[in-house]
Amino acid sequence: MTTPRERAPAATRVLAVDVGGTKFAAAVIDADGTVHARTEEPIAGAEPVEVLRRVVTMAEPAEVAAVAIGSAGPLDRARGTVSPVNIPAWRDFPIVDTVAGWLPAVPVLLAGDAQCMALGEWWRGDRPGALLGVVVSTGIGGGLVLDGRPHLGSTGNAGHIGHITVDPRGEPCPCGAVGCVETFSSGPAMVRWARGQGWSGADARRLADDARAGDAVAVCAFERGAEALATGLLTTAALCDVDRVVIGGGVAAAGDVLFAPLRGALEGRRGMAFLKRLCVEPAVLGRDAGLFGAAALALSPG
Repeated sequence: MTTPRERAPAATRVLAVDVGGTKFAAAVIDADGTVHARTEEPIAGAEPVEVLRRVVTMAEPAEVAAVAIGSAGPLDRARGTVSPVNIPAWRDFPIVDTVAGWLPAVPVLLAGDAQCMALGEWWRGDRPGALLGVVVSTGIGGGLVLDGRPHLGSTGNAGHIGHITVDPRGEPCPCGAVGCVETFSSGPAMVRWARGQGWSGADARRLADDARAGDAVAVCAFERGAEALATGLLTTAALCDVDRVVIGGGVAAAGDVLFAPLRGALEGRRGMAFLKRLCVEPAVLGRDAGLFGAAALALSPG
């Protein structure tokens, strides 16, 4: 098997692939961050393997030195497998072997999508220092960059901030635990709670609009989600001594509706002096952060 730990030579060109729950994206990227080609395909109603094959075919005329994949998880880097929660057909799917079979002469690397988001923001978003990247969307993912390198963990799942328990008596989480950050702070969790309080909107975007307009239940939903997220951020910062947190994802697009109560929740609970310097910022690379981070897996030396 072409192992996920194989690395392309520095200063070369790679194919970066971003595997999400609703779409796959790919781009050919140089070591200086130049994007030569980019494509994105939805997977709704399609066979995910065929969508993956189509985006990977971008590598064929591009003479890439590696393929680097950021995928929704959980995953197992040692085995090169992924089990994206939103792709039920992919349980222990051998993504590394599959792509290596299509491009047998090219090394294939693998990391989590949120980890790639963090690495992309660190590399191309001008985010120096130790960094925690967080994706707040349908679920909540995270990734760490420590000492200038992605910290992936022994299985590739380090940084799963969404599955830190913040309420041991809380709701069951799809991961199998209870009271995880994700059960409070993800878009669906906030919508579910708001509906339980009488709000009648359809989705997290509407919830953000209503919170911005001053709807009391919507405001409270974001405050509740921000409080749980702050707990997860401070727990991670206390363990890993990170300098900054970068937050992206669909729910983060709500802007100050999320960030204002989040910063307020952090301010009152920073405790130790080294936590007071923690900086929380919105992501700046948008949908391309994961692609840049995947590319950096192969393009960074060492």
